[in-house]
Amino acid sequence: MSNGGRMRIGIEGAREIEIEVEDVKSAAKDLEAGLTEKAIVWITDTKGDQHGIVSARLAFVEVEETRDRPVGFGY
Repeated sequence: MSNGGRMRIGIEGAREIEIEVEDVKSAAKDLEAGLTEKAIVWITDTKGDQHGIVSARLAFVEVEETRDRPVGFGY
């Protein structure tokens, strides 16, 4: 089973970014920890690009885990 997935992050001022990450649970924990520290949280996407998110400006975070899809007729 994969831990990868997509994060949609809302930022104050009606902006959103969508990032595909290898481990959504870890990235979500990093964002949550950044909220208490009022820090910039760096998230690395599946391509290796880094995105700096100012935690003080977060409006919402939506997490969607990638699900393994069965192949064939027996599912």
